[in-house]
Amino acid sequence: MKTIKGPGIFLAQFMGNHPPYDSLDGICEWVVNLGYKGIQIPVWEERLINIDLAAESKTYCDDLKGKINSYGLEITELSTHLLGQLVAVHPAYDRLFDAFAADEVKENPAARTQWAIEKVKKAGTASKNLGLTAHATFSGALMWHTVYPWPQRPNGLVELGFKELANRWKPILDHFEDCGVDVCYEIHPGEDLHDGLTYERFLAAVGGHGRACLLYDPSHFLLQQLDYLQFIDFYHDRIKAFHVKDAEFNPTGKCGVYGGYADWKDRAGRFRSLGDGQIDFKNIFSKLSQYDYDGWAVMEWECCIKSPEQGAKEGAPFIENHIIQVTDKAFDDFAGGAIDEDLLKGTLGID
Repeated sequence: MKTIKGPGIFLAQFMGNHPPYDSLDGICEWVVNLGYKGIQIPVWEERLINIDLAAESKTYCDDLKGKINSYGLEITELSTHLLGQLVAVHPAYDRLFDAFAADEVKENPAARTQWAIEKVKKAGTASKNLGLTAHATFSGALMWHTVYPWPQRPNGLVELGFKELANRWKPILDHFEDCGVDVCYEIHPGEDLHDGLTYERFLAAVGGHGRACLLYDPSHFLLQQLDYLQFIDFYHDRIKAFHVKDAEFNPTGKCGVYGGYADWKDRAGRFRSLGDGQIDFKNIFSKLSQYDYDGWAVMEWECCIKSPEQGAKEGAPFIENHIIQVTDKAFDDFAGGAIDEDLLKGTLGID
């Protein structure tokens, strides 16, 4: 067994326009004083990283890592969630997702897709230059509008959808293979990879690619009413990243899984700060430790009630208290001893 690293924190939801949230130095000083040991960096946040330069220059990456290390922090992973989303966008969502794209590729879906693919590849090269082994992202979605279909899905649509998704991701996965970095898809509603079955379909479509791995976030599974503990039993060998995010599900006679288009605070399924929801983190950390997960436990804050500042302050000790320092001893080792073959035979009744 191995000990999970942490606590880490995903910086995407904390960047802002005022100190300490508007610079790498400011936010590093802030999070280390809260007790965090690692930061997950969103590559679209240019105040934290220049991903183009990071893909080109090992010197730049060494300097970036050195600055972060000077605060007593490590980089846990780079994140391309917004860019991975743009690898596969159904036309119905073009205008909304253009907000994540560079100006020169907006209103040009084909150019936007290629731009996103190249950016994710650059994140793979940058991860290699930074000495990282895992990378966090989304799969994007071509089929999400058919997830609860009416009219029914045409025969062959799902198969074609995963074939096309695989065609877009296979060159990226091959590039990450060359870089020695795992692509960790966050299994998430709104993505074509949103549960175990969809992940298995994608994995089959990319030929079981060794770099097609998982970012485990139980909050999204609770909101889908999926067994998030058994998910670890099924897929532990592919889990290479971990978002520690809490949630609760309180259905009523008016609102269930789909939320009724309500604001977050009025939905049956809501994201909460760590310790305020229903996720069984005690058993999650136990299972991940049992299965030798030795990556980072990274807090992602998304709460509809509590402030990000309070959530971040409470998150570090919450994770610290759940990390299991795994043992290399059995509790009954004291009763053991050297092997005595005569004793063994006698115990078994063997002459």
